[in-house]
Amino acid sequence: MSTPDSASPSTSLDLSTARLGILGGSGLYAMEGLEDLRELGIDTPFGKPSDSLRLGRIGDMEVVFLARHGRHHSFTPTEVPYRANLWALRSLNVRWILSVSAVGSLQQHLAPLDMVVPDQFIDRTHHRPHTFFGDGLVAHVTLADPFCPALSRILADVSESLMPEGRHLHRGGTYLCMEGPAFSTRAESELYRSWSCDVIGMTNHTEARLAREAEIAYSTLAMVTDYDCWHQEHDSVTVEMVIDNLRANAALAQTIVKAAAERIAAMRPSSSSHHALRNALMTPQDQVPADTRRRVDLFTAPYWGAFAG
Repeated sequence: MSTPDSASPSTSLDLSTARLGILGGSGLYAMEGLEDLRELGIDTPFGKPSDSLRLGRIGDMEVVFLARHGRHHSFTPTEVPYRANLWALRSLNVRWILSVSAVGSLQQHLAPLDMVVPDQFIDRTHHRPHTFFGDGLVAHVTLADPFCPALSRILADVSESLMPEGRHLHRGGTYLCMEGPAFSTRAESELYRSWSCDVIGMTNHTEARLAREAEIAYSTLAMVTDYDCWHQEHDSVTVEMVIDNLRANAALAQTIVKAAAERIAAMRPSSSSHHALRNALMTPQDQVPADTRRRVDLFTAPYWGAFAG
């Protein structure tokens, strides 16, 4: 394993040189088979990321892997430094993110060991920052469709082609993002089912919001580890159950991500996410405090020019 290097930010909008980010969740703390691997230590205006960023290559695609909870699973869902993670990825010209995440099922047809590529969120978090803006700069990005359709289509197509017999890939669905780290009560689980939610997790909505502000296309491969506690005829969710199913999913998730990376490299899909700030910056640039402007210059420079202050 190499010693972490320092990295300098890039604001390039050239998708021909853009990179793919991979965010590994519970059970996926490293990406096997990366060629030309090196580790990058990046300081951000929002603190340090969860871990060093591992830069390598899958075929013709340069990828950056980051374990969202740290490689030793040191951060609770609330403690994950989401802003630092997304800023660091964007500084390396990551323009697409594949998130690999463990989730519980809120519907009978979504069985443990199935996988879901969701298309909507409901946010039930309360204690985490989820915007890069504020402190004198207002920006309103559009989040009606929080996942990139082109990226999700590639991820779903690849996943469906690789699913073993007896396991299923489900296209679309609503991801309920809860605060955690405790699992749901039965009453909460039934409430989320009454809202027609499909899966429940603790991290992805926060990432997706920040990815949109950072002009990064985002998609999720949600790996079902259990039925949430609503299922009276199924064992209540335990850490042991989750870990056992995470291990069963890990190898398949690695294969899916590698195949998706090759497809993304060949197609270079574009997304409205890549220009999300074009009409979102509300505050005149000459009215933005210098410290704020400096902190978000990585995102605003394509529209306002690099900040010289």
